[in-house]
Amino acid sequence: MLELRAGDAVLGVAPEQGGRLTRLSVAGLDLLVTPEADPHDFGCFPMAPWAGRLRDGAFVFGGVRHQLPLNKPPHAIHGIVRDRGWTVDEHEPDAMVLSVALDDPWPFPGHVVQRLALTPDALSTTMEVHADHTPMPESCGWHPWWARAGGPGAALTLDLHAEAMFVKDNDGIPTGEVGAIGPHPWDDCFTRLASPAATLRWAGAATMRLETGCACVVAFDAPAHAICVEPQTAPPDSLNLGPTVVQPGGPLVATSVWRWTRA
Repeated sequence: MLELRAGDAVLGVAPEQGGRLTRLSVAGLDLLVTPEADPHDFGCFPMAPWAGRLRDGAFVFGGVRHQLPLNKPPHAIHGIVRDRGWTVDEHEPDAMVLSVALDDPWPFPGHVVQRLALTPDALSTTMEVHADHTPMPESCGWHPWWARAGGPGAALTLDLHAEAMFVKDNDGIPTGEVGAIGPHPWDDCFTRLASPAATLRWAGAATMRLETGCACVVAFDAPAHAICVEPQTAPPDSLNLGPTVVQPGGPLVATSVWRWTRA
């Protein structure tokens, strides 16, 4: 694992584990679930070339149907880059640039770049999804597992600042329609975001605000150990609902900034 440091903030990064952020500690408080606490649902991983569920693992682009492996049957989920080793292109004490190729089973050649910058009070992340030779449909985002209890007296609460929520079908996948925000527990995609898009509070310890250029945030608050607040450029199944088409030389760019204050 590699580290970035700025003041009393420490960010762990594991390029070999899908470019995953393994730890975010501020003044000794672990804000992300650590691998020691949960070896599967921890840290924060990048999602590309799609984010969330892809219905039946299939989509049509340019009149051709493409089938992807079903890594969460009967659907495919969260792209392919979280399962690959990333290359570290730049590494400074408080910043890093990583990249990974898009290839089989993804049918279009491309690559993804992830940029990380840490300050004593913020983590800035940027993701670029590039088409190498031909146009391709894309979405991307990040999937953080924020720890519900990072330490004594640090129980986590979420305030989401959105005006609408995507309607889901019986498979739990957005239909493309948006409606009113429904009750908890959530495993839902929200849009028409304010700034900040969300505020997380660890009681008596820290407050974090999410600023993002993404159009959507998925909130998943059912787990007992974590709350997920996932900035995404588009809702789940966007490759079927109406994808962003990336041209060579014109990447899809997503941004997210997490700013914290200490209690």
